[in-house]
Amino acid sequence: MQQSSLVVVANHLPIGGNLAPDGTSRWRRSPGGLSSALHPLLWHTPATWIGWAGRPGAAPALADVGEVRLCPVPMTDEEMHDHYEGFANSTLWPLYHDAVEQPVHHRRWWDAYLRVNRRFAEAAAEVAEADATVWVQDYHLQLVPRLLRELRPDVRIGFFLHVPFPPPELFTQLPRRAELLRGMLGADLVGFQLAQAAHNFAQLATTLLGLEATDRQVRVDDRIVRIGAFPISIDVAEMSGLAERPDVLARAAQLRADLGNPRQVIVAVDRMDYTKGIEQRLKAYRELLEDGELRVGETVLVQVAVPGREGILRYRRLRERVEREVARINGEFGRVGAMAVHYLTQPFDRPELAALYRVADVLAVTPLRDGMNLVAKEFVAARGDRAGALLLSEFAGAAAELPQAYLVNPHDLDGLKRTLLQALRAEPADAAARMAAMRERLHHHDIRAWARAYLSALDSRHGPELLARVTEE
Repeated sequence: MQQSSLVVVANHLPIGGNLAPDGTSRWRRSPGGLSSALHPLLWHTPATWIGWAGRPGAAPALADVGEVRLCPVPMTDEEMHDHYEGFANSTLWPLYHDAVEQPVHHRRWWDAYLRVNRRFAEAAAEVAEADATVWVQDYHLQLVPRLLRELRPDVRIGFFLHVPFPPPELFTQLPRRAELLRGMLGADLVGFQLAQAAHNFAQLATTLLGLEATDRQVRVDDRIVRIGAFPISIDVAEMSGLAERPDVLARAAQLRADLGNPRQVIVAVDRMDYTKGIEQRLKAYRELLEDGELRVGETVLVQVAVPGREGILRYRRLRERVEREVARINGEFGRVGAMAVHYLTQPFDRPELAALYRVADVLAVTPLRDGMNLVAKEFVAARGDRAGALLLSEFAGAAAELPQAYLVNPHDLDGLKRTLLQALRAEPADAAARMAAMRERLHHHDIRAWARAYLSALDSRHGPELLARVTEE
């Protein structure tokens, strides 16, 4: 096995589900996803990405994607159910998102989670060259840092949590809470989206493990584990340039015409998930139609909700509820040739997504809880015309960086309705000033600034060389 000086470890490989017989595939970039975030950093960087190929069974032989060598980790049907759908997404995911849905606990899920994490750690240990940097991603693999350190104490290990990290009163509900903390503390640097998450982590290290900790570091035996906030961003230049292409602008004009040239278009782009606030958003929109504040023909909602995790019952039921609500709204308020809601479940490619951002008079990003939400940042980057308004949940990590958005508490339906109307009825000069301020922020804090901050903190030995490789244009 050829070894690498930079190894990324994530639950999924950054490829689509359809593989050609020769193992070729392409980089899959879903809106706001991990693969989209890391794409501009790794596309021209020699690296190895360890992850699951997306289907059960033996690991397939895969060709490189760009400069990235793909190292698939096998997973059985049972492991996919118990590790991915079970412990990761039915235990950790809901609890980390403020328990908006009740976490489920099964002991066999933990066994699978440990087994799969060990397999990922062993794969990383095999492909990492001496003194390599290994970058472990997200909640699916919280045990990997410690397991990898036991196998390869020479490598530099970073761990980054893309989702929220909960307060102690929630985290301590976990039956395996100490093991999860110790797993993360195997890293040299543990990164979070927000400073509050680092504070929560430090508190838990002290109260659960009896370690000496501050919001900047934790002492583990003879090691210092650094912790901190590194809010992730996007490739601002890529999205800005894409949104200005003549074909994208023409497509945006065609989309608006296809919608019936309404006076105002509200757009929402989400993965189908109970944390995204889709049901609350649809209910608020329906009530505004009932109240006569909005009228079909003048205003239309485009709701993109790409399905995911449909092996989990609560996700299937969520999709059923959302589709019933969409049907109800269109049945009660739509007219022939004029729908109240255009509901789309297929993924969009990057140019189509950029065109949709340019169509939006308001982009509604109203999760009940979200680690960051890169869709909000993509929308801001796409609006070089400084038009459009961003309706943003206070409980998305992006709200800390984009305070000029129309901030809203999505749990408060009346407040959600008022703020949506405020965004729709904003004076153009006010909307332009807000957009300009948000764009200025993004231009100074893009994906490369995130990488500079994180990698510099992670690896003082090889940081400059590694940094130059992953941030070069």
